[in-house]
Amino acid sequence: MANFEFLEALGQIARDQNIDEGELLIALANALLAAYKRRPDSAEDAEVEINPETGEIKVWGLELDLEGNVTREWDATPEDFGRIAAQTAKQVLMQLIRDIQRRQMYEEFANREGDIVSGTVQQNDNRYTLLDLGRVEALLPQAEQIAFERYEHGARIKVYIVEVRKTNKGPQIVVSRTHPALVAKLFEIEVPEIASGIVEIKALAREPGHRSKIAVASNDSMVDPVGACVGARGSRVRNITNELRSERIDVVPYSDDPIEFIMSALQPARVREVQLNEEEGIATVIVHDQQLSLAIGKEGQNARLAARLTGWRIDIRSENEGLEPEVVEEAWTDGNVVVDETVALAEGADGLSTAVVTEVAMTPEHHVEEVVTIEEIGDVAVVEEEA
Repeated sequence: MANFEFLEALGQIARDQNIDEGELLIALANALLAAYKRRPDSAEDAEVEINPETGEIKVWGLELDLEGNVTREWDATPEDFGRIAAQTAKQVLMQLIRDIQRRQMYEEFANREGDIVSGTVQQNDNRYTLLDLGRVEALLPQAEQIAFERYEHGARIKVYIVEVRKTNKGPQIVVSRTHPALVAKLFEIEVPEIASGIVEIKALAREPGHRSKIAVASNDSMVDPVGACVGARGSRVRNITNELRSERIDVVPYSDDPIEFIMSALQPARVREVQLNEEEGIATVIVHDQQLSLAIGKEGQNARLAARLTGWRIDIRSENEGLEPEVVEEAWTDGNVVVDETVALAEGADGLSTAVVTEVAMTPEHHVEEVVTIEEIGDVAVVEEEA
């Protein structure tokens, strides 16, 4: 008996839930077969057929040989199977829709690991923060939260997708606010030159909530990589610092010459000389006496981030040989980007302004000759050469 109303309702559900109608028919047929098998008079082997044109439902009894081939089939549809089908269809469709939606959401977000998304804070306790991403919720564990950040209910924040787990209740999306790649992704969103590949992020080091250093290079001689990342009057980098709750960001030019790169990485301190021990991977940095504390940074933060950015152990010495050197621990690298996900937060990190560092001209002996001045533009400090 044709059942066009059933087909119409099935098609409407498929359209509303963005589910393939054929997939619904197959799942419903499997559920009806299971219901038929529970009857005491059911055939030992059978299959359920749903006509996709008319909606007619039939049960075919099967007789199989030893190799599993069908040798005989007959119409085994019970007289009251329409009632059974109606009861089963409602239960099956609801469960099937939930299962398909969970699978689709998992497939959608499984491909987005390493991406950045915006979420609305729904729930917050001392273990985790729950974010609403629209169709699914995400988990922001305490270990992935910046220590001093507070997430108010209804606040909208950007997070980095660390992992997508498949569970019986649907995908569990684990996100982070501390991952170094969050900074890189924010720059990719704000800076079109990075998104298009004209400007590349060569290295990045981060102490979440306090300070990040990012090294950039340009594939176009006409494009200044640092200027592109900073934007007009610091507008681009300011948007990123606002999203990161005033985390300080140093944008420095990348160089294939390790000496130049180390000198840039230690900005805003002025470096007099860099000596490399390539066998041990140690860079000995000589600075003027008055620049020593600036090069090291508060609680060693500036030197520590410079070491992670460049991949060199850094030994900072003043011109006064009587001072003990400050050695910064060795960093490890992942591909072309320096990554450190286990950085201890420095207590009382200095300042919340964004330092934007431009390249400083050097003599062949790598001595800094120019005197630099700092011009404050809002919360962005731009280091420029003095005429």
